[in-house]
Amino acid sequence: MHLQTLLLSLTLTLTIQTTATPIPISLFTRDTALTESQLITIAPSSKSCANAPAEGECATAKQAAKFTSQSFNTYKVTSKAEQAAIVSLMAFETEDFKYNKNHFPGVAGQGTRNMQSPAYNKKYASSLPELKDKLPSVSNSPEELLDLLRSDSATDFGSGAWFLTTQCSKDVRTALADGSETGWQRFISDCVGTSVTDERKEYWERAVKAIGV
Repeated sequence: MHLQTLLLSLTLTLTIQTTATPIPISLFTRDTALTESQLITIAPSSKSCANAPAEGECATAKQAAKFTSQSFNTYKVTSKAEQAAIVSLMAFETEDFKYNKNHFPGVAGQGTRNMQSPAYNKKYASSLPELKDKLPSVSNSPEELLDLLRSDSATDFGSGAWFLTTQCSKDVRTALADGSETGWQRFISDCVGTSVTDERKEYWERAVKAIGV
């Protein structure tokens, strides 16, 4: 009888443990794949590159989804909130992925899909093993270095995820990951180093909705 009682107790314990409802991981993380429809929600004019303002720079939502998803996988960005922050930053900075080079006011060497400064582009390029042999020939020219990064869509779209995961502090990423507006504002002000504006916020709000933060 004692053995039967013990077995029954163990069975009940295991049943309770295995059937208890955990906090869904999906509340905090998601698959790294984005869809074309999500990108169109975030950046409405990215549906097409017809009549693009800068020759050779525009990317459609379909292209942006593919290469941004690839960057999330490369840099292990699985947090919904971090993904929303990165995509909204890129969409805002490039006017719905129409540009990957600074035209206004025209800072030489500033670009890629999150419009990084030349200094960050140099750090980014130096982190990419596939560019190791090509860097010496462009290291003294911010414009040529940017052209090298822009020449491959993977590196062009990879800069946003690289920036967040390597240049933002742990405190900023922790605050950002909770999905709050305050956390996103810290990312913009403390890491990106710029001001929060209504237009930036609108992009972020669309990203939050589309990605499901």
